[in-house]
Amino acid sequence: MSLPEKYLYSKEHEWVKQEDGKVRIGITEHAQSELGDIVFIELPEVGDEIKTDEPFGSAESVKTVSELYAPLSGKVVEVNGELEDSPELVNESPYEKAWMLVVEPNNQAELDGLLSAKDYDEMINEA
Repeated sequence: MSLPEKYLYSKEHEWVKQEDGKVRIGITEHAQSELGDIVFIELPEVGDEIKTDEPFGSAESVKTVSELYAPLSGKVVEVNGELEDSPELVNESPYEKAWMLVVEPNNQAELDGLLSAKDYDEMINEA
């Protein structure tokens, strides 16, 4: 399983990619493989506020429904509308096509609490 080195990761299996003062958020390859075939994604709307460690949406698979947890707090400025019609992108391309949100963080320091690719890899391989 490949983990993009430049991304940050949450203990709840979301990834964060920093982009010009904003962050792009999705779920990790590990998370999608645990969920199985994704059939529906529920996401917030542009303008909504998300809060660290609180649910911002859900992913429904053939196995289960799982909450998606915010890796940091901020305002949603973009939502990946493609996932509404093509939720399977989460299984096919979790790091590229299946990003979920772009957020303006309330506090950039929250990024310091996230895991590096190496630390995330160690966490999922300890389980």
